[in-house]
Amino acid sequence: MATHSYSILPSSSSSSIHGQNHQRLNFSSYIAKRVLPAKVSFHSRRNYHLNVVLMQDVIAGAVATPATPVENETPFKKLRDGFLSSVPSTQEFKEAASFDVSKDESTVSITVVGASGDLAKKKIFPALFALYYEGCLPKHFTIFGYARSKMTDAELRNMVSKTLACRIDKRENCGEKIDQFLKRCFYHSGQYDSQENFAELDKKLKEHEGGRVSNRLFYLSIPPNIFIDAVKCTSSSASSGIGWTRVIVEKPFGRDSDSSAALTKALKQYLEEDQIFRIDHYLGKELVENLSVLRFSNLIFEPLWSRQYIRNVQLIFSEDFGTEGRGGYFDNYGILRDIMQNHLLQILALFAMETPVSLDAEDIRNEKVKVLRSMRPLQLEDVVVGQYKSHTKGGVTYPAYIDDNTVPKGSLTPTFAAAALFIDNARWDGVPFLMKAGKALHKKRAEIRVQFRHVPGNLYNQNFETDLDQATNELIIRVQPDEAIDLKINNKVPGLGMRLDHSNLNLHYAARYSKEIPDAYERLLLDAIEGERRLFIRSDELDAAWALFTPVLKELEEKNIIPEYYPYGSRGPVGAHYLAARYNVRWGDLGI
Repeated sequence: MATHSYSILPSSSSSSIHGQNHQRLNFSSYIAKRVLPAKVSFHSRRNYHLNVVLMQDVIAGAVATPATPVENETPFKKLRDGFLSSVPSTQEFKEAASFDVSKDESTVSITVVGASGDLAKKKIFPALFALYYEGCLPKHFTIFGYARSKMTDAELRNMVSKTLACRIDKRENCGEKIDQFLKRCFYHSGQYDSQENFAELDKKLKEHEGGRVSNRLFYLSIPPNIFIDAVKCTSSSASSGIGWTRVIVEKPFGRDSDSSAALTKALKQYLEEDQIFRIDHYLGKELVENLSVLRFSNLIFEPLWSRQYIRNVQLIFSEDFGTEGRGGYFDNYGILRDIMQNHLLQILALFAMETPVSLDAEDIRNEKVKVLRSMRPLQLEDVVVGQYKSHTKGGVTYPAYIDDNTVPKGSLTPTFAAAALFIDNARWDGVPFLMKAGKALHKKRAEIRVQFRHVPGNLYNQNFETDLDQATNELIIRVQPDEAIDLKINNKVPGLGMRLDHSNLNLHYAARYSKEIPDAYERLLLDAIEGERRLFIRSDELDAAWALFTPVLKELEEKNIIPEYYPYGSRGPVGAHYLAARYNVRWGDLGI
């Protein structure tokens, strides 16, 4: 049986008919774009437009009269072509009715959940200001801090202002810019599991959004045990009615495969996968993002990027300080979970992936997942763990890990780990990927070192004053600090004799580029606002990463493996060198 369509007769004078019809059509187009998939047929889309216009006028109190029935229309039901499973609810229409199409721009509301914490103060707010200072934020935006702490807007602004700084290369009007930014910052106090408190936040957000299309970004800068409560409240009480809602989730994403899967399942009760932005700030580092550019846009590198020419790949992360009061958090995770399973493994996947179909986020993430699924699960014999102990140097005594008051006495949590991983595919079969990460070491650094094979039948073997291993080519990508790309080559020493040494071809970013390198959080926050997911972690990617590390993590804990102790400020446990030697590898950072 055919249903009835309606013709809308506005109650105002005929002179305003054109404007009102234009308003309704713009509104219905907006709603249809938000709800309808692209594949919905023209006939169904037309029906949907008519019903949106009808509902808008019903809400607005317009007069409706029956018109000529249109055959096969099915308003507010699942459409027969199967592409539309739902339409906006009455509440969504009521919210949408306040949308003013005459306002030609949308607004972005950014809520930092956990605004009183260190991450928010030291990284998130400064990154947001840097984006504002560079003109990267939309014209209409609002920033809200949300936390349990009692605080006024003025107190939040005072707290945030202490961490803001302008770009080194562009300091004009710095104070004025800071003042303008702080005027956009507000605060709302509430519990993370209170839907009532989030509903109050929603009311405040709407006041600032002023009837524009409201897009909302929530940054969860809170402990993982309260992620789900906050997401539930955000989804039910503070999500956007007529725009997008996105949620940035900070690591750790669980402790193993089971807990990670449980977290993902719980998040997806309230959010779609494309609303979840799992952030790993190392993917926002300039040199990490440059990896694919270096490889895929330089002909001299791409042909060499395989087992034929590469002997081993090293991913090295070291900090020259200990836990320093963060031991309580760190002890629950350890260096394998905190650094290796996410930061270094993500870099490895980017480094080793096949050429993606395009630079689209899904194409890149598909290739990363293929790499992770091709890798062998990590074995205990391919892992060395260590923990720093007290050491006196230059009259200064540095504490042991277990001297940290927040660390349980007798803790066996590793502060250092080295591991050998392998990718069982045609490109990388047999090439060891060595990872090394640790705290309280002699240097702060994060780098990728690619050691190439020896030159077959090298005519100049006898002319090197050092061993042959030291004479192989090596590509070094220094992620931090002092970003650079070095290529070690063999070169003749000037003079009448034939003596060779190895020299560096160096791209030093500070010397080559005058512009200051943006912080990783700036890039990732901007990507989240723009909906670019390339540098965020997808759920299947996360599953594959945990599948590699979960078995060895459980074995370490079940067997109570005692870590090898190393002095604070040293190069780490001796066992790391034995691990590398087993695969005929010498750590590239030893000569630094």
